[in-house]
Formats: sequence, C-alpha cells, structure tokens
Amino acid sequence: MNAQKTGPVAAEMLARLNSALSPTRIELTDDSEQHRGHGGYNPAGESHFSLRIESAAFAGKNRVERQR
Repeated sequence: MNAQKTGPVAAEMLARLNSALSPTRIELTDDSEQHRGHGGYNPAGESHFSLRIESAAFAGKNRVERQR
C-alpha cells in the first residue's frame, strides 16, 4: 500500500484481502477526491478505491475468474 494514512474502511479492506488471498503485492489507493460530485462521493474520503493485487491464489485462472 502507499504511504498515505489508512482510514478504517481501507484498513478493513486490507485485512480481509490479506487474510483471504495472502498477496505478494497489494496497493490500495483512496481515489475518493477524484470522484467529487459523483454518486457515492463522501467528503470524508474512503468512498472510491483502486486496487492492484498479486497473489498465488490467481495462478491458473483466466481474467474473468481473477476479477470475480
């Protein structure tokens, strides 16, 4: 994850992802500010995220299976 302060939503997401997938790489970015004025935007943040994750759990799966 990046060096930004992690809020409660991001912390919970990371905990669940780490537990379920044991990733070798994980980057979770809070993109909330880029969605100002869009549905679901929360001025407090933690409403929109980008995730990049690598895990052995995805080995042998096609793109659709990895997305699920």
